[in-house]
Amino acid sequence: MLDALSGAGVTEERLTIAAEGCELAGVLFRPAGAPRAAVVINGATGVPQSYYAHFARWLAAEQGVACLTFDYRDFGASATGAMRESAATMSQWALLDQPAARAAVRGQVPGVPVWVIGHSLGGMMMPLQDGIDDVTRMICVASGLVHHSQHPWPYQGLARLFWFGHAPLLTRLLGYLPGRLTGFGEDLPSPVYWEWRRWCTSPESYLPEVGVGLPPAQWARSGAPVDLIALSDDSVIPPACVARLEPVYEGGQVRKRVLDPADFGLKSVGHLGIFARRNSALWPALIADAGAD
Repeated sequence: MLDALSGAGVTEERLTIAAEGCELAGVLFRPAGAPRAAVVINGATGVPQSYYAHFARWLAAEQGVACLTFDYRDFGASATGAMRESAATMSQWALLDQPAARAAVRGQVPGVPVWVIGHSLGGMMMPLQDGIDDVTRMICVASGLVHHSQHPWPYQGLARLFWFGHAPLLTRLLGYLPGRLTGFGEDLPSPVYWEWRRWCTSPESYLPEVGVGLPPAQWARSGAPVDLIALSDDSVIPPACVARLEPVYEGGQVRKRVLDPADFGLKSVGHLGIFARRNSALWPALIADAGAD
């Protein structure tokens, strides 16, 4: 189902995306002319799709690229019931919802290359997914494998509190992660939090589960080039943790880049500031292809 929001220049259309066992809310941003590519933005954990709207409009208006944003099941605009009743998991967000969004954009914008821009969680598990065969470009932004001991201080103290202090206690008590009470920002289903906690407090993250509880990583099914982009001032997923994703993307040409905010006239960006409009000076670097180096 589509609902046109605007008709001048970039067109924004609300989509209802069929995913296994649920429906997801999305917005498709179309350029004024024929798009040269279609992009799906896989958001970070706990970040609503509305955060990416300015970036999506820029892609459509300035780059001639159609762009789909969406919210994962039982989160943001896709939430339908009480958070404490949700059985959604982080692996469902990655393995069911992200492929469903790609299928939707293929149907809405046929005949053009499909790119994926994954922010944090959005790029972490792509090689494990179905439907990656026709992905022609993968851009992972601040996406990596991090153990709580790998954060720099003082952020590491906050991370340890989030995994071992008040956050798990409140999640058990309330039946969901209360984002504002824990300083996280957005409420999350408790199964999402527990799976996320397991991976971030395990030295190898989710890798020991690959081929066991999780599907095998087979990026060769796509073979698309991959950009692993880190921010030099990211305390949540530091550059070394972004680099840990490289073996997961075996089968594609991987280019690792670390962006320094100072090189773009910015004081700081961090993990969540990358797609904020105030940091738009960074955006061309995110989609620059290898030939631009």
